[in-house]
Amino acid sequence: MAEICQVCGLPKELCMCEEIAREQQMVRISVDSRRYGKMVTVIDGIDENDINIEDLAKQLKVKCAAGGAYKDGRIELQGDHKKKVKAVLEEMGFRTEVR
Repeated sequence: MAEICQVCGLPKELCMCEEIAREQQMVRISVDSRRYGKMVTVIDGIDENDINIEDLAKQLKVKCAAGGAYKDGRIELQGDHKKKVKAVLEEMGFRTEVR
């Protein structure tokens, strides 16, 4: 028997909760300069309750071919990847804002 989503009550195959959550969030993308002039792309504003951020961080690291981490509710990627991250997140259904 199919599993039922706890939020919407639909079967897991038909559940749209994660997609709706993506559309409602505004994800902020910025670049910080760290020690010794190293650039770090920071992705912030993703709700931890609706989306598995650790899996999203892994996907972004693979797409950008960069190292990174998930810390303090935000994803940090080594290097300046604003354009690539924006394109990947919008393809996944997120609304983005580049700072």
